[in-house]
Amino acid sequence: MDLVNTTENPPLRKGHNMSEKTKPSVTVIGLGPMGRATVKVLLDAGHPVTAWNRTRPKLDAIAELGARPADTVAEALAASDTILLSLIHYDAMYGVLEQGPADLTGKTIVNLSSDSPEQTRKGAAWVTARGGDFLTGAYMTQSDDLQHTASRLYVSGPEPLFDAHRDLLETLVPATHHLGEDHGLAQVYYQAALARFHAFLASFEQALAIVEASGADIDRFVAFATESPESDVDFMRYFAEAVKQGGWGDVANLEMMHAGAQHVIDTAEEVGVDADLTRAVQRYYRRALDASEQTGRPVPVYRIFRGETA
Repeated sequence: MDLVNTTENPPLRKGHNMSEKTKPSVTVIGLGPMGRATVKVLLDAGHPVTAWNRTRPKLDAIAELGARPADTVAEALAASDTILLSLIHYDAMYGVLEQGPADLTGKTIVNLSSDSPEQTRKGAAWVTARGGDFLTGAYMTQSDDLQHTASRLYVSGPEPLFDAHRDLLETLVPATHHLGEDHGLAQVYYQAALARFHAFLASFEQALAIVEASGADIDRFVAFATESPESDVDFMRYFAEAVKQGGWGDVANLEMMHAGAQHVIDTAEEVGVDADLTRAVQRYYRRALDASEQTGRPVPVYRIFRGETA
């Protein structure tokens, strides 16, 4: 999906003075795939962008698109009041920002890096202790396509600060959601979504391996698997409601799921496909069955995840 229509709406690049006068400048620190995507969207929207990266080649490449390269972090921070960080994790933020002035008064740091909620809260406290304002941002996107219709930007932090930057954030990802004042909330939603995605991706690759190793047709399998996407939505909603009541499944359900997992394991092993992923899933049903036997009542798998087996 193209980010812009270059025929009808040519991208605004360096040298478009009217755009630069009407759109606030932004600094982007970190030019990995998401950092580069961030810069491109901002340039296309007419924002003057200053960029800094630890290594020079990525900085030179983004400069060719119209961003102003900064030689130092201090220069990058001085260029804009709004600083977007796109780093590998929150620990990297400290070493980077410490290369600039200790006083961050007047600066809003929007950290778009991934990390745990608690690490995020610590990072927010570190910035605010130095006089800066802080928002947590978490991209939930289709690869690096920020403006894909399925892409989301989760944001948490002070609501007035979010409101002040709403236009900019919605420029990056139209579907931007402020989740609350707690700086860690954006990471809670993001990491929970990743937990689901990692399990889905690994299990889907296992499924494809079983199909291919069996000599069956992958395209036909995918056609069957994708013909009723609303079924997945129904399952998620159903299990979410069950979780509110303590989790899904009585002992008979747990035994059925345990046995079903064994059938997947047997099928995979028959065609030489690694079945460790399904074994891991099966162990949760085994633990739930054992806990149910010990307590004399059903203990759903959800409660095993929560560590609440009593």
